[in-house]
Amino acid sequence: MKKIRCLIYNFTVLCSLIVLSILPSACSKDPIREKIITPPDTTKVATYENGIFIVNEGNYNWGNASVTYLDNKDNTVIQDIFNKSNNRSLGDVAESMTISGNLGYLLINNSNRIEVVSLKDFKSVSTITGLHSPRYLEVVDSSKAYATNLQNYISVINLKTNTVSSTIQTTSWTENLIRYDRFMLVTSIGRFSEPTAVRKAQILVIDTQTDAIVDSIQSGKEPIGIVIDKKQKVWVLCSGGYDNFEAPSLLRINPELRVIEKVFTFPDPKAVPSRLCMNPTGDTIYFLMGGVYQMPVTSAALPAQPLIRPEGRLFYGLNIHPATGRIYVSDAKDYVQNGTAYQYDVTGSLVKSYTTGRIPGSFCFTKNSTK
Repeated sequence: MKKIRCLIYNFTVLCSLIVLSILPSACSKDPIREKIITPPDTTKVATYENGIFIVNEGNYNWGNASVTYLDNKDNTVIQDIFNKSNNRSLGDVAESMTISGNLGYLLINNSNRIEVVSLKDFKSVSTITGLHSPRYLEVVDSSKAYATNLQNYISVINLKTNTVSSTIQTTSWTENLIRYDRFMLVTSIGRFSEPTAVRKAQILVIDTQTDAIVDSIQSGKEPIGIVIDKKQKVWVLCSGGYDNFEAPSLLRINPELRVIEKVFTFPDPKAVPSRLCMNPTGDTIYFLMGGVYQMPVTSAALPAQPLIRPEGRLFYGLNIHPATGRIYVSDAKDYVQNGTAYQYDVTGSLVKSYTTGRIPGSFCFTKNSTK
C-alpha cells in the first residue's frame, strides 16, 4: 500500500498515515544508504532573483533536502544552492517554498522549521522555529503569512521579524491554502491519528483581519489541493483518503456563498490525483494522475486522457509557470537517485529537462522568471 500511495501522492505525508510512528514527510521505501551523489556543477551566479527553484525533499531522516536553481539568463542548472551559500545542510524533508518580496521561505517539514533566505545570494537571514511539521505558506500581506502544519494549528508568521507571532487552533492537519478577498481558505484533512472514515474533511475559512476561523465548508475526503480561477471560483482536489475510502473528487466552490457548486468524481478510486495547479489566465486546471492532465474550467467532465504521459517515469511534482504557462513536472525515480525535472510548452511538447536533487517535489518561480 505504501508503495502505491507514494506513486500517486506526496509520499512524505501519506505513507505516514499508514505507519503513524513515522511523520508524514517520512515516507521511505527503506532505500539502501549508498553515498549521496550531488550532480557536479561549477556554475556561479550573481543573484538568484531571476530564475526557478526546484525544491528537493530528500529522504526522511537523512538530512539531504536541497534546492536546485534554474538560471534564466543562460539556462544553466545549479545544484544544492542552500548548502553552497551557507555551508550547511538545508535540513530534513523540504516540503515547499514561497517568495515574499526579496526573501524565500523554505518549509522544512521534519526539521520543524522555516528557513528564510535572501534571493540575492540565497544566504539564510533567519530561521523560524516553533512549528509542527510545516507544510505550505501563503502570504496575507507584507507583514503577515499563514503556515499550515501537520497537527493542531496554523502558524501566523510575522514577516517583519520572521517569527511565529501567534497560532490558530484547528485540532487537525492542515495542508494547502489560498487567499480570497479578506479571507484565507485552508484545506483541513482531519485528525492525523484517526482513520479516514471518521476524519472531518473540510475547507476552513479564516478572516485574515482577526485570524479567526469564521466558517467551514465540508469537502470530500482528504482535500489536498486548492486553486482559484479567473472568475474567482475556488477548486479543491480531494484524494478520497489514503486508504481509498471514497472516490477522489474535484470540487468547484463559490467562495462568496461558501457552497459547493459542482462535483467531478473520478471513476477509478485507485488512480488518485494530486498537485492541483492553475494556469496564468485562470482558465485551465492541471493535475497529476500518473500523467499530467489538463482541464478547462468550463469543462463539463474530467479529462479522459493525459496531456503528458508518464512513459515509465514517476511524476511527482507539478507547477505551471505564472507568466508563460509552461508546465514543469518532476520525476522522483526510485526516491534514492537524483531526480529529473521537465519543462513542457502549453501543447505538451518537451522543451528541456534538468537534473535535480533527490525527490524533487515542488517548483517556485521568481517574479523575474521568464522561461
